[in-house]
Amino acid sequence: MPDTRRRQLLAATAATLLAPLPMVSRAETFPDKPVRLVVGYAPGTAPDVLARLLATRLGELLKQQVVVDNRAGAGGQIAAQNVAKSPADGYSLLLGEVGSIAIAPAAFSKLPYDPARELVGVSEVGKVDFLLAVPVKSPHQTVADFARAYKGKADKVNFGTFGAGTSGHFGAEIFGEAAGFAVEPIHYRATGDALTGLLAGDVAGAFVSTALGAAQIKGGKLRALATTAPVRSTLLPEVPTFAEVGFPKLDFSAWFAVLAPAGTPPAILDLLNRQAVAAVQTPDNRARIVEAGFSVSGTSRADTERMLKAEAQRWAAIVKATGFKGD
Repeated sequence: MPDTRRRQLLAATAATLLAPLPMVSRAETFPDKPVRLVVGYAPGTAPDVLARLLATRLGELLKQQVVVDNRAGAGGQIAAQNVAKSPADGYSLLLGEVGSIAIAPAAFSKLPYDPARELVGVSEVGKVDFLLAVPVKSPHQTVADFARAYKGKADKVNFGTFGAGTSGHFGAEIFGEAAGFAVEPIHYRATGDALTGLLAGDVAGAFVSTALGAAQIKGGKLRALATTAPVRSTLLPEVPTFAEVGFPKLDFSAWFAVLAPAGTPPAILDLLNRQAVAAVQTPDNRARIVEAGFSVSGTSRADTERMLKAEAQRWAAIVKATGFKGD
């Protein structure tokens, strides 16, 4: 064999041996190290509770530790950016929620990540509805009392929020428009700060998740006037729905979905989807999630992607109607 031909064959063989392993091989060995589940809220908050219930069971199913990584701040945007910029190998996952994924792109023109391009849906795992909560010393006993007290007044009504651009923020705007008063959103930097401000009476009210507010309401520290859920919550059956009290447009909820960096191999996404669905639908874990104030989902990858697109369009219209600009 001529030397030139021999050198070509040797070079081709070496290139083959040194080439990266095919995606399928990577998927077959996944996961061979701990997986991060990033959540954009502090320990002890409702999203953190869901993340830990999911991570524990998901780790058992994957036979590898799933570590909850709390990156709180900016209404979940810090966490979303972190995962969006992570390697697309399945080892960095996001427990994304409506605020940072569906609302933020319409509300912030300088968002440092693009959910539609940089993240891909794995599975919607749960939802949580909201309560209109007021301080226990508030004179308002019902939604009608609240609306009557502020309707048509020149002064804006202070509403606490867990961050600009969150569903609670825009829920307050929707309520104000429907009830005939102007809202002054008071954006707190952290969930705990917002709850402290509400308990102290620094704001007239706030939309808090059922998961977060139920304990405070049962403990007599807050009063719930209505829920955004389509039916009354089993945790607080005495609290009426907004539809019952004449405000059917107040029907929003916060969904939570596992997302991965765009470009993650399909085989890994399929595995993560199967195990995430199993993790939330296992009877014992499902009961814990419901007890924590969530409804359980567990959707396919295709259904998750359809939901993400529909929610982005829905909230973009709401943001546009309010005229809100975050930057």
